[in-house]
Amino acid sequence: MAEAMRAASLNKTPHAMLSRGVAGIRGQTLIINLPGSPRAVRENLAVVLPALPHALEKIKGSPRECAAD
Repeated sequence: MAEAMRAASLNKTPHAMLSRGVAGIRGQTLIINLPGSPRAVRENLAVVLPALPHALEKIKGSPRECAAD
């Protein structure tokens, strides 16, 4: 997720490569480190929101395949 956010942000600014974005799982909690500015938060959430339902299913232990239907 961090790489997807960074890649999308590079389309807007070359400074995106300096982002310290991180995403990970602790227990059954997904943790996503978002940028500091409200605008960048909106832009980066737009990148990860489509994947969140499936990510949360996988964290909960769903055996469903990851391939798109």
